[in-house]
Amino acid sequence: MRTALRFGICTDQNMPWATTVERWRLFEALGFDSVWDCDHFTQPSRPGGHYYEGWTLLAALAALTERVRIGVLVSCNTFRHPALVAHEAVTIDHISNGRLEVGLGAGWYVPEHQTFGLDFPRPAVLVARFGEAVEIVDQLLRQETLTFEGEHYQVRDAAIRPGPVQQPRPPLTLGAHGPKMLRIVAQYADAWNSFGTVDEIRTRNEILDAACVEIGRDPDEIVRSLYGWAALMPSDPWASLDAFHDMVGRYREVGVNEFIIDQPRPEQFDVLERIAADAIPSLRRS
Repeated sequence: MRTALRFGICTDQNMPWATTVERWRLFEALGFDSVWDCDHFTQPSRPGGHYYEGWTLLAALAALTERVRIGVLVSCNTFRHPALVAHEAVTIDHISNGRLEVGLGAGWYVPEHQTFGLDFPRPAVLVARFGEAVEIVDQLLRQETLTFEGEHYQVRDAAIRPGPVQQPRPPLTLGAHGPKMLRIVAQYADAWNSFGTVDEIRTRNEILDAACVEIGRDPDEIVRSLYGWAALMPSDPWASLDAFHDMVGRYREVGVNEFIIDQPRPEQFDVLERIAADAIPSLRRS
């Protein structure tokens, strides 16, 4: 039995606050399963522009939406101690009445680290830090107290009260592309998120399946989530209903069952509404 398809939209926090609220409420009203913001100090594609902070913005949007699942795609591990991320997650889980998806990633955009004086270690350390951070977030959200003595992070008799609304914890969406990161996904993730070509996603999906089998986990337990960075995709999925169907069909064949796509341009909102009304219900039935 195929996992039910899920559809979400990701917005950059480069819009005025009122516009952001209007867009998130629209996407919720149209029936999308989730809406996400990003996590950068500056927007990589427009470093000189305005940009709000991801987690504080998400908390505000949690209070102004009602049904849609929400998250940061994905929280950059080099920005915050994982215990702080866990506490932020619990807070927003309560504000949203249990609608939070906890998105976590290792970090990648070097210029913002240099600009703001943040350490950006070599890849092996970046992955090791991420692995410890995911374990801390996972355990802090599940347990009453946690003591963890890692190479990169330590917590001692740490507790977050109250605990999260969602039990045993809010779902974890882990962003990952390489084999070492995918092994962390296999161990902890409820959903795996990646971007890339169909062939790249197929290969990573196979690596993740093998990593799950290696540790005795059913690969079908993990949602396979595509981040559709529309500007870098072969064709714009918001160009037409046919373009959206084509994008979903190609990635669905290689195992993707969640599609989180950058929001369309304002002149494409008529297509967005037709996709929400016609294409997505049709795809869910197929």
